[in-house]
Amino acid sequence: MIVLIPAFEPGAHLAPLTRRLRESDVTLDVLVVDDGSGAAFAAVFDEVRRAGAHVVQYSHNRGKGAAMKTGIRDVLEQWPGHDVITADADGQHTVADILRVADELRADRAAGKSVLLLGCRDFVGDVPLRSRVGNDVSRGLFRVAAGWSASDTQTGLRGLPSDMLPWLLEVPGDRFEYETEMLLRLRGAGYRAREIAIETVYLEQNESSHFRPIADSLRVTLPMLLFAGSSLIAFALDTVALLIFAAVLSPWLGSWLAVSIVGARVLSASANFWVNRRFVFAQRGRRQAGRHAVRYAILAIALLASNIVWMSALTDLGMSLIAAKIMTETVLFITSYHVQRRFVFGGKMSVRPSDARPTSQDRQTAQPSTVPEQLAAPSLQNVR
Repeated sequence: MIVLIPAFEPGAHLAPLTRRLRESDVTLDVLVVDDGSGAAFAAVFDEVRRAGAHVVQYSHNRGKGAAMKTGIRDVLEQWPGHDVITADADGQHTVADILRVADELRADRAAGKSVLLLGCRDFVGDVPLRSRVGNDVSRGLFRVAAGWSASDTQTGLRGLPSDMLPWLLEVPGDRFEYETEMLLRLRGAGYRAREIAIETVYLEQNESSHFRPIADSLRVTLPMLLFAGSSLIAFALDTVALLIFAAVLSPWLGSWLAVSIVGARVLSASANFWVNRRFVFAQRGRRQAGRHAVRYAILAIALLASNIVWMSALTDLGMSLIAAKIMTETVLFITSYHVQRRFVFGGKMSVRPSDARPTSQDRQTAQPSTVPEQLAAPSLQNVR
């Protein structure tokens, strides 16, 4: 089993953490990815090597997500079949909690389960304001975007089953948003998550953390915000068209509502499809345009039927047309987002160029000869 630690300008906690992990469980290998910390932190990583860790270095900062993917690739190549525990370099995760996640991974493997383990903090006691606010913001936005709840979306302590690692390389994101993108796409990929309670630890009020609560939370939820803007434009276009069609058709058609709804929805849906495909979900190639259009049409028909049923029912109960429209669209908004993200514009993702393996000038494996012999012993390759 491998403990993967992405590190950018780490403090003095990293080497002692590595040493205690090796002393507590010799079956754990520790892989540290230096995410471009620079020469000023060379002594820290030298100490980490002496503590028994494998160290991979970048010449410049590429982001936590990119560092995690580099570590995962190395695990797949050097320790195939091994599970991975990710931990932060800032001292937030205790050795006891890391070992608890390791034990849970082993138990899941013995039971034939493949579940993402999340070491979740309870955020009680003396928690820095930036961390409390950041988690509250991320948790609320995540619930809206993902459709399920996680008590600690920012946790860096995670247990990754070996069979999940190839999929994790396909998850987009180079920085802090990668960890949340992992959770957003988890269920769509057919996986589940399970939470494990861990200790809430903040050293020096978490000053070593590079997470920006508002900015990085907005990066995570940018697709949802763009989708909301696109939906608002479509809603305005649909509403105006509905009122116009209703006013024009009502003198000639007794049952004008359904016809007006259909006409308005065709107009607004065409505009919405183009905006969502190009700007929200960044699908601009022509090769899959037909498939996306067919899937979108299926969704549009389903939403249209729901729209007619809900609006007809609400107006029959005496609600005004505008009020019924607002209530109906609010109910269908979240459903539409999730279906478009997972079904209409979803599917297997390609790894972006920015996620590709760093060049030889950018990535260095530091002093492999200093790794203790027992870490590379063949017998450990079968330890999960």
